[in-house]
Amino acid sequence: MIGATFDQTIGKLVRRWRYGRPIVVVSGLPRSGTSMMMRMLEAGGVVPLQDGVRAADDSNPKGYFEFEPVKELDKDGDLSWLPAARGKAVKIISFLLTWLPEDYNYRVVFMHRHADEVVASQQAMLTARGEAIADGDAARSREVFRSHLAQVERFMAGRACFRVLPVQYHEVIAAPEAAAAQVAAFLGRSLDTTAMARSVERQLYRNRVETAAR
Repeated sequence: MIGATFDQTIGKLVRRWRYGRPIVVVSGLPRSGTSMMMRMLEAGGVVPLQDGVRAADDSNPKGYFEFEPVKELDKDGDLSWLPAARGKAVKIISFLLTWLPEDYNYRVVFMHRHADEVVASQQAMLTARGEAIADGDAARSREVFRSHLAQVERFMAGRACFRVLPVQYHEVIAAPEAAAAQVAAFLGRSLDTTAMARSVERQLYRNRVETAAR
């Protein structure tokens, strides 16, 4: 066991030397709390990679923290931005994680939220945009999400370039101080965890599913 731990430590050091400082990736399903986590990281002292193209709105009044080139990952887009992302935080939805090249190190803070709340939040956003919601969409979305998350977890577990911290959305809302400390420890960085916790605004926890099993 000691030998295995030593080998793992050496392996991580070699990857760090070869591929550089990790890119902090905030990921999860859309509407799972990724923007909230990006805001926490920024408050703690991690520079966010964002461009402000997508402006804040009623669905995300504190901003989306998005970076447009990320959306081209699955389209053989320009990856020249990746070297500059080292040491910074970038939001990448879970559907695009599998397109990240393996010659970088990634520390992934992966947000989890109850599927019913994710679906309800997405539907509220679509309604605000005036887009129609077809009958049966919610049930289909829940199944797609469950299958997709299992697939992404297997993908990251099988690749040395990823280290992953699962974070439950409702736990961040309930205990932001503990969540901030957990994230700082995972990243191995001295962050302002008090500011991180203070940036969590409980009133933005909408579309709750109170009776859903956690």
